[in-house]
Amino acid sequence: MNVEMANLAEALKQILPESQVSINPTVREQHSKDESYHTPSLPDLVVFPETTEQVSEIIKLANAYQVPVVPFGLGSSLEGHVIPYDLGITIDFSLMNKILEVREQDFLVRVQPGVTRSQLNKELKKYGLFFSVDPGADATLGGMAATNASGTTSVRYGVMRDQVRDLETVLADGTIIHTGNLAEKSSSGYHLNGIFVGSEGTLGCFTELTLKVYGIPEHVMAARASFPTVNDAVQAVVSILQAGIPIARVELVDEPSMKQANLYSETDYLEKPTLFLEFHGNEAGLRQDVEFTKELVADLHCELIEFETDNAARNKLWEARHHLAYAYVHGFPGKKLMVTDVCLPISELAGAIRKARKTIDELGLDGGIVGHVGDGNFHVLLMLDTADPLEVSKADQLNETIVLYALERGGTCTGEHGVGVGKMKYQEKEHGEALRVMEKIKQALDPQNILNPNKIVRIKGEG
Repeated sequence: MNVEMANLAEALKQILPESQVSINPTVREQHSKDESYHTPSLPDLVVFPETTEQVSEIIKLANAYQVPVVPFGLGSSLEGHVIPYDLGITIDFSLMNKILEVREQDFLVRVQPGVTRSQLNKELKKYGLFFSVDPGADATLGGMAATNASGTTSVRYGVMRDQVRDLETVLADGTIIHTGNLAEKSSSGYHLNGIFVGSEGTLGCFTELTLKVYGIPEHVMAARASFPTVNDAVQAVVSILQAGIPIARVELVDEPSMKQANLYSETDYLEKPTLFLEFHGNEAGLRQDVEFTKELVADLHCELIEFETDNAARNKLWEARHHLAYAYVHGFPGKKLMVTDVCLPISELAGAIRKARKTIDELGLDGGIVGHVGDGNFHVLLMLDTADPLEVSKADQLNETIVLYALERGGTCTGEHGVGVGKMKYQEKEHGEALRVMEKIKQALDPQNILNPNKIVRIKGEG
């Protein structure tokens, strides 16, 4: 460690207990990577604050020393968002994990950023409430807001941005602001929630979040519907949405992925393109929705549809879907998982999935396709040998093909994983001159470019 970093470490110990400032190589290594295939990079040091005021003082010091700051939740991100390629300080928010307030009559909850999704839902269950965003991983809520996460329930309840009512945020100079309020709606001022959610730590560090929550549905029913082709399955989703059926989840799992699911989860589901469905509502309403759904999918060559009302069977169904990434990792030992992520208008989705499947097969890669097809978002779960340059090159070619197909049809390069470093090269093509506006916002709020630098946007003269 150089003299400047040693001095910074000593200055940080005036703010935090010595045990919460670490230069330990193992701790630094744990904060050098996320769940992606991107190359790790160690931070100079890691700090573990407990209060907003401590975060503010840390960032003031970083600003004074002109040292980068990278916020870190659980490291479950998939595009290298938390990898500190410019070194500096990683702020680990694991000690800021308190549920501060549940306002059950307002359907709001106030939490610190280190609270996880499952931790919050365990507490909310006492009030008959739940938090809707379900990205699969048990991520921290701060991290989910930073990437504008979504997942299986977004077709009914919306994405992370739709749930954020207010963010307590520390800016690059240590100033503490609130981006919103407790009101259901507001026409006052710029929509700062919308700017900060999805900013991936490049504009500020979240220290509290006020989030919208929902009443636990009276009845929940899940189903599997198997089809001869992916196109039939996607068209069934379009029909369900057009019919106004209030579907809570609708997930596509292709044939290779169903095979991996059966092997890993010890299930015996039909190995055909399959929709995993879930309905929320009252008993009478669900009966009508189920019957209508049966009629709609039958018209689109559905080969089998099975409903699950039993809680254990329903949980097993969704565990099979959520554990698909692990199923692929388990099924291809020695290989690393790469997950693509695009979102398109639903009318373009079937063509995009067909193109992806064709490209996977032509390149001779191992992978399957899953998606939150109710909102046009799909992923390729790709297994590759990162030590094989040819295989890595093919994976990059596949990813580029999928992204460019989406962008050419009015879609986006990332539906929910975020930009990080992995999707930066597509920002110009997707946003055009709007990217200049984003750069100006970054420069105005972080003139020294210390907040997670060279993620989302690259400031001229940097990196």
